[in-house]
Amino acid sequence: MRLLLSVFVCVYAGSLFGSVRHFALAEGSRDAKMVYSLAGVSFGFLGATLVLLSQPWRLESFMRRLVGLLVCFYIGFFVGAWVQKLAGMSGTSLAQMIIGSLAFQGAGLILISRFLREQKVSWSDGFGFANNWRQAATLGLVVAMIFLPIGWGLQQASALVMTHVPHFPMEPEEQPAVQALRAASAWAPRLALGLVAIFLAPVTEELLFRGIFYPLVKQAGFPRLALWGTSFIFAAIHLNAVTFVPLMTLALVLTLLYERTDNLLAPMTTHAAFNALNFVTLWVTQR
Repeated sequence: MRLLLSVFVCVYAGSLFGSVRHFALAEGSRDAKMVYSLAGVSFGFLGATLVLLSQPWRLESFMRRLVGLLVCFYIGFFVGAWVQKLAGMSGTSLAQMIIGSLAFQGAGLILISRFLREQKVSWSDGFGFANNWRQAATLGLVVAMIFLPIGWGLQQASALVMTHVPHFPMEPEEQPAVQALRAASAWAPRLALGLVAIFLAPVTEELLFRGIFYPLVKQAGFPRLALWGTSFIFAAIHLNAVTFVPLMTLALVLTLLYERTDNLLAPMTTHAAFNALNFVTLWVTQR
């Protein structure tokens, strides 16, 4: 729970930073002093929340620590919401996407490293990286190439269903990352987004969803909930209706692949190769 809450706080802080950056770059910005002051207050309380979450929790001080945590979190959250309202929406620019990725995947990777140190577990022991790693990586690459056309087909089917829902037709929208990539004209920002999508995101997301949350729920006695619940959340956090079904299917495949190999490197390789193939395909079609 401490790890999950810490990741959420980092994601929210990244969103807040993106809004403040958007406000600072906007022409004719008004109420700058108020926005920056409130942002400082929010960042301060969110930082205090992370400090409280990083410290060991003991039974004798549990209630005092919990009250302090809730006070810091809610003050930081609501003041941050006020700042974002004053600053306006920051859209789906490339810079915003990179900030969001660093706040989620980048911070998540650091928090997972700290989590393993607290549990006194090595990366190899925690995620099976030493278990037939060549076979796991090869199998992951093969699964990615097999699933790629299936994922495209599921996405096309989802878009077709969305546009033909009786009385409630919906217009499919591209993922924010795809929109940002299309808008980027220089090679440097495209390279930055590609590195995040191909290397950082697959590693952190697999560590969180398949490496930590899935076995946690499974070992608690809920194997089906672990499989379907973590897959559902994985698809939902991408916040895109047309890719929900293919991403949930991908998450189910990644989980079963982890069970089959007992090595998290297998789903990591599949995830990274799937993102890389999609990235290259989008870049080529744009050219």
